[in-house]
Amino acid sequence: MFRKILAGLFCTTLVFSAFTSCGKEAKESGSTTANTSDSSSSSETTETSTEKLTAENVDIANFTAPQKGDTIISMKIKDYGTVKFRLFPEYAEKGVENFVELAKKGYYDGLKFHRVINEFMIQGGDPKGDGTGGESIWGGKFDGGTDPHLIHVAGALAYANSGSTSTDGSQFYVVTGTVPTEQNFDDYAAGGYAFSDNAKALYTKVGGAPWLDGNYTVFGQVIDGLDIIFKIQNVAVDAQSSMPYKDVIMESVTVEKYNGEDIRWYIDDYEAFDADEIRNSTGKENVTISNFTAPKEGEKVVSMKLKGYDGEIKIKLFPEYAEKGVPSFLEHAEKGYYDGLTFHRVIKDFMIQGGDPKGDGTGGESIYEKGFDDGTDPHLIHAAGAVAYANSGSTASSGSQFYIVTGQVYDKDQIKEIEDQGYDFTDNEAEIYSSNGGTPWLDGGYTIFGQVFDGLDIVFDVQNVETDDSDKPKKDVTIEYVKVSEYKDEPVRFNISDYKK
Repeated sequence: MFRKILAGLFCTTLVFSAFTSCGKEAKESGSTTANTSDSSSSSETTETSTEKLTAENVDIANFTAPQKGDTIISMKIKDYGTVKFRLFPEYAEKGVENFVELAKKGYYDGLKFHRVINEFMIQGGDPKGDGTGGESIWGGKFDGGTDPHLIHVAGALAYANSGSTSTDGSQFYVVTGTVPTEQNFDDYAAGGYAFSDNAKALYTKVGGAPWLDGNYTVFGQVIDGLDIIFKIQNVAVDAQSSMPYKDVIMESVTVEKYNGEDIRWYIDDYEAFDADEIRNSTGKENVTISNFTAPKEGEKVVSMKLKGYDGEIKIKLFPEYAEKGVPSFLEHAEKGYYDGLTFHRVIKDFMIQGGDPKGDGTGGESIYEKGFDDGTDPHLIHAAGAVAYANSGSTASSGSQFYIVTGQVYDKDQIKEIEDQGYDFTDNEAEIYSSNGGTPWLDGGYTIFGQVFDGLDIVFDVQNVETDDSDKPKKDVTIEYVKVSEYKDEPVRFNISDYKK
């Protein structure tokens, strides 16, 4: 039910490496991945005994207060509030320098937390918004190293990496974690980890993610606003990518001086909140859904002819909700950009995807020099027949690739099942998905700009073609032409049930 548009939309999440980016290869996108287990035990017994594993019992610095005048970071998160961080240049000199200089340049302003895992961490700092982007102030990556004085307790601020601290860039995460038990520590030891008495004492007091120690550059600690971090970790997220359904955006990340403000290190210092209420609410307004509004006389529409198929796929456009996406598609169509291209990715009961001159999901561009971001609009949803731009993790990466939804019809029990996973339907959305069908979990992540008003049967026929392991049709499904015309009172058939079988 919850399959994603992978090539050109999302890269499959790999769950056994911590914070590692997917390679681009033939795919345009990827997502940072994380080992969310609270135990690092191995299926094989290691030769190193627990008694032989030692760690220097240094003083842990995470909860040492900043001095007046010290540099701190203030992060304002839209709809949540401000989180403040103490920095540790004495233990993470390059890491602190990098973050401070990026913040001064406004690098993080407007970026989102693209990966959120409850009882583990929240991750952001990627301009691409999918876990594959970002760079340091030195251009590319740097080695931030590790220091035993800083550990992954709740509230720790650290750099994500792709396998070692030498691949630190701009992406970072803030730890939430859990409180480990003695059995957990025994399991860690069996997996080759060693923790000092000081580290263990802190972890059992405040919680965290101990198995990350020694592999990631910790360079800061939350001194106020930890409740905000814990609230964010409870938002509703996509089950596969861990991306929040509703964007969690950093409005600003600024560099300030500590002036002796109160410090609240521990989550117990804050008022309790209802995690279930946060998880099950996306704050969606019950707006009127516009997908099935008929085109007006003289309005520009698009006709798409596929080789070997009778008739045309006719598409209504919504410039009022996609003011950049519609002109891009129209200009491409008028110039013949799509003529002769194929639908390179087809998944039954999901969608058909095309518009890539390379034909493999890695190519295509918009009419705009630097691309465009048309965002999303709640008046348009992923109902069957919706036409939307594929992207590589955010709507800011829309280009020429598009997809047409087929999806499936959901009964009340299935809608409840999706809601139980954290997705919040409005009444109007639920009505359409239970009557016309579609792919609701894509809502809010992709720019919808059109709706098939005739020829939906052709789209449903295409979704049944034979495909290979990469979902590419074994026999090309080729776009003969895409042309622009004015609507002249042609038949409107929005629902697949309107067509003869």
